Amino acid sequence: MVRFHVVTLFPEACEAYLSASILGRARKNKKITVSYQSPRTFVDNKWGKVDERPYGGGPGMVMNALPVVKAVQKSLGKKAKKTAVVWFSPSGKQFDNKEADKLGKFTDVVLVCGRYEGIDERAKKILKTFGTLKNYAVGHATYTGGEVPALAIVDAVTRRLPDVLGKNESIEELR
Repeated sequence: MVRFHVVTLFPEACEAYLSASILGRARKNKKITVSYQSPRTFVDNKWGKVDERPYGGGPGMVMNALPVVKAVQKSLGKKAKKTAVVWFSPSGKQFDNKEADKLGKFTDVVLVCGRYEGIDERAKKILKTFGTLKNYAVGHATYTGGEVPALAIVDAVTRRLPDVLGKNESIEELR
């Protein structure tokens, strides 16, 4: 079983997709679990503000490092054994079936969904201490947040797990 932990400001954007069809059955049959953690839970301002101007300058706003790190920490608790922390970036390694197979070997996969112009890079340095840090791009596009890439990764990893599809031969390889 793979436990997916989605760190997102918008869990409702993910839940419908992850509860339907093959993924919903995989959850029901305990092949995967999915939990959510919002960085907003870990801010100390009354507005739930999680963004600020980038440290060192730059355009737009980035998510603060500390709430993201605390959300990852809360997601994992003390139960994590073999953990992958996934960070999304258009300049990351292109996610493919080989990478899906690699992630399927982890007991816990934390998918860190950024927003705005991304997440403060200082979070990445801290997140390396929680497990194997993977930096992925999903497709050749830039998205408004990490939720769409996170859904794609959960889907690709789950369908490759034993006994998730009707027949294991149904797993198709792109050549």
